[in-house]
Amino acid sequence: MRWQDVQRRFPNEWVVLEVIKAHSKEGKRYIEEIVVIDRFENSREAMRRYDELRQEKPYREYCFFHTSRPNLVARERYVGIRGLR
Repeated sequence: MRWQDVQRRFPNEWVVLEVIKAHSKEGKRYIEEIVVIDRFENSREAMRRYDELRQEKPYREYCFFHTSRPNLVARERYVGIRGLR
């Protein structure tokens, strides 16, 4: 699914996403294709669900955004060895 489709389907909501296709450039992650996992009215609930998913399946790429955001571009962060659970 593309971001514009998500925005039309879930206006003014927080969505938790699984990234299907993305690429990195100059420290930014450009997300192209996604699957909507869940939706919420507030960011705390979305973050909680995101954390659950990351713990259940840490090898998959998840994120959460508000659908008012114009583009799906995120800053990359280096987790390193200490960030592994």
